[in-house]
Amino acid sequence: MGASQSVSQKNIHEFTVKDARGSDVDLSIYKGKVLLVVNVASKCGFTESNYTQLTELYGRYKDKGLEILAFPCNQFLKQEPGTSQDAQEFACTRYKAEYPIFGKVRVNGPDASPVYKFLKSKKSGFLGSGIKWNFTKFLVDKEGHVIQRYGPTTSPLAFENDIKKALGEA
Repeated sequence: MGASQSVSQKNIHEFTVKDARGSDVDLSIYKGKVLLVVNVASKCGFTESNYTQLTELYGRYKDKGLEILAFPCNQFLKQEPGTSQDAQEFACTRYKAEYPIFGKVRVNGPDASPVYKFLKSKKSGFLGSGIKWNFTKFLVDKEGHVIQRYGPTTSPLAFENDIKKALGEA
C-alpha cells in the first residue's frame, strides 16, 4: 500500500478524509456535486481575496450543486499554524464560510494526503505536479473527475464560468 496505491482511484468519491474534529468523511457523499477543492491557510497574502470569493461563489452556487472542500495546510511558510478546529473557526467566523473545512493536511511530499496525491496525479500545475503554494484549486465534476487546476494567483471568481459549465449552466 505505497504511494502508487493512493493514485489508483478513479475519482475523488473513493476517498475518506478527516473533518476538522478528526471524524471520517466519506467523499462519496458528494456524488452528483461539482467540487472545488482548495488548500487554505489563514495567514497567507492570498487569504482575504480567496476566502471572500470562495464564500461568494458558494453563496451563489451551493443550491445549484457546488460544494467547496477546504483543506487547511501548514506546509507553506507555516501559514496555517493552529489546529484544524482553529482553521475552521477562522474561516467560519471571519469569512462566514458555510462549506466544510476539513482536517489539516500535507499536500506535498511522502506524507501528502491521499486525496491530494490523487488530485495532483490527474492535473499537473505549471511547473509539474507539486502544489506550489496555498490556495491551489481543483475543479472536480459531478462524477468525481478532476477537470481543471488553478494556481494560487488565480482568483476564484476568475473561473466562475468554468464552475457554471460544470454545473450545466453555461
